[in-house]
Amino acid sequence: MDIADCAKEAGCEMLVLDDGWFGARYDDHAGLGDWVVNRDKLKKGMDAIADHVESLGMKFGLWFEPEMVNEDSDLYRAHPDWALTDPGRKSVMARDQLVLDMSRPEVIEYLYESISAVLRRAKISYIKWDFNRSLSNVFSRGLSADRQGEVAHRFVLGSYRLMERLRESFPDVMIEGCSGGGGRFDAGILFYSPQIWCSDNTEAINRLKIQKGTTYGYPVSTIGSHVSASPNHQTGREVPLMTRTIVAMAGTFGYELDPRTLSADEKAMIRRQIDVFNRYYDLIQRGMYLRLSDELDEEYYTSWGFVSEDKSEALLNLVVTDVRANPEVIYVRMRNLDPEAMYEVDNCISSCEKVPENDAGEKADVIGQVFSGAALMNAGYAFDPVFGSYPAIQLHFRKKC
Repeated sequence: MDIADCAKEAGCEMLVLDDGWFGARYDDHAGLGDWVVNRDKLKKGMDAIADHVESLGMKFGLWFEPEMVNEDSDLYRAHPDWALTDPGRKSVMARDQLVLDMSRPEVIEYLYESISAVLRRAKISYIKWDFNRSLSNVFSRGLSADRQGEVAHRFVLGSYRLMERLRESFPDVMIEGCSGGGGRFDAGILFYSPQIWCSDNTEAINRLKIQKGTTYGYPVSTIGSHVSASPNHQTGREVPLMTRTIVAMAGTFGYELDPRTLSADEKAMIRRQIDVFNRYYDLIQRGMYLRLSDELDEEYYTSWGFVSEDKSEALLNLVVTDVRANPEVIYVRMRNLDPEAMYEVDNCISSCEKVPENDAGEKADVIGQVFSGAALMNAGYAFDPVFGSYPAIQLHFRKKC
């Protein structure tokens, strides 16, 4: 409950309960497949947590990994034949788990009923649908030997069928796809899941290339991207909170950290960050995405932007990944603006040490700058030399009447 209270203080709109709430899930060796609330851990039940989160004005989400099973689970003990295993060979384990045989209707029915029971009992608005190992042991006990070539295809159809039934029964529950990150990021899953966790690598500087690469195939609105803790648990790199935020805003945006560790100043900063993202939500999610730096630039900095369909506003982002002695001015040329119009900088957020903040937490010395669309597209916006650790800046331009 204290995590929910701290998340509310930081301005968060949804709290998601991750792995560990179900079955005998005391470690990752057991429990997968048993989608019942562990009352030893959650003594008041899932509905009590969901009700508390809702009472704070937030939504509540829950993690599932429906297609997986541990051998140490009630489900596997009752139905070992429901796992994809070749009876003549030793099973290949990954993450101490096997994959359920989604080609079997009885498996789909079991998963639908067990997940539905959780969703009916508690007010849940979001599902994180994970898939944390690759498909192997592709042998179904439910099909004859001469039909084993159908299993992989029927597996996918079974997963789709389960998602479709859950969406029909719970139309207000949003599903976010995930597969050890972006391992199952494809158009088929997007039909049922409007956004997909882009990568389990949440380190902001690594994410620059990951997210840019993903945009070559998919719109920004589908790219799950969050602010994680610093130092990052995967790389050990320390990146300023505002830089991590600017990077995460190039997607669905959220926070992947323990809010209890945040200082009062950090909570205040996060509230401002959420306000900025909500202010520009339509621009980011529905505007034209612009890749504004090339491979040579990205040895020094990465830049991207968004322009609204009517060209009335734009968002320009810069992250400097290699701060240098005697740095030069960085010119970034925008695209798709109205060349005849004048554009004014009306908001700026930044982690740059040399750009002072005004009382609103905005970077005061750039607010009010005016440029023609032609100048921004041909000469580019000139970013003054920056200092510090992975500085970043985001500028919002609005067309002047």
